[in-house]
Parts: sequence; structure tokens; C-alpha cells
Amino acid sequence: MKRIITMTVNNRPGVLNRITGLFTKRHYNIESITVGHTEMEGISRMTFVVNVDDERIAEQITKQLNKQIDVLKVVDITDQAIIARELALIKVAVTSATRGEIYTLIEPFRASIVDVSRESVVVQVTGESEKIEALIDLLKPYGIKEVARTGTTAFPRGSQRAASSNKLPFII
Repeated sequence: MKRIITMTVNNRPGVLNRITGLFTKRHYNIESITVGHTEMEGISRMTFVVNVDDERIAEQITKQLNKQIDVLKVVDITDQAIIARELALIKVAVTSATRGEIYTLIEPFRASIVDVSRESVVVQVTGESEKIEALIDLLKPYGIKEVARTGTTAFPRGSQRAASSNKLPFII
């Protein structure tokens, strides 16, 4: 079962190495990792997508990650209402005859062409992993030359306060 685990960490050398080492020692496969700065200076957010056999193992991973130096917070957000996105760049072989077809094909995916050459175009698409997989499958017959994907990044959806509150709700 696929799990999405997010954590906030101090942005220091060696933190990512220690965390991935924990996964390696316990033979957990990391499907994707994204890391980036947060709104707070010196703090980074990491998003791991891991495949585990059951929820007990996912809970064990979370507990072990919480014990790591420089880890501030760990949350398995898989079962929450979340926003999850991935970015992919897909280089597709084209001819003058197929170029127009590619433009038409990518439009429903809200993808865009970010580079054009005589023999290829680079398509940029963002969205959930399933959307990206669907576009890649549709582009395969044209000849995919190269694919680069960021991996999933995610966090829980914002929530509104009760309507009886005198304060305005904060919506992201």
C-alpha cells in the first residue's frame, strides 16, 4: 500500500542522508522524495511516497522518523484530505504531421509545450500521478524520448472554522 509521509526538518547538512538511511536499513522502498524550503527560514518540508505492506509498518516508520535528530514533525497524510501534485517534463518525438495532434492531445490535461525543436517537443504537465501516467500513456505511440518527474509533493487541505466564529475563516 502506498503511503504519503510529510515531515518538517531543520535545514542542515546530513538530514536527508540520515532519513533515507533509516529507510534503507529497514528495507523500505522510497518511490519518490521531494524536499524544499518552507515559509520559515531554516526549515524544510520533505514528502516521501513509500510502499509498505500494512498500516502497522507505516506507523512504525512514522515513530522511527520522529526520533531522528533535526526532525521537527512527521505526519502520514495518506488518509487525510490532501492536495498532492507532481510535475513532469516529457520529450516527445514529432513530425510536421504529428505536431498539431500533440497540441490537441495535451490540451484536456492543461499541459503546455515548453520547448520546440524540429524533431521533438517538451510537454510540461502538473497534477496527480494518475493524470501524468494517463498523459504519458497517450503520448507513447508518438515516441517518448525522455521523461523527468519530480515525485509527489503534498500537504493537508485547509479547513474552515465553524460558522458561529466571529473571526473570518482562513482559506488557502
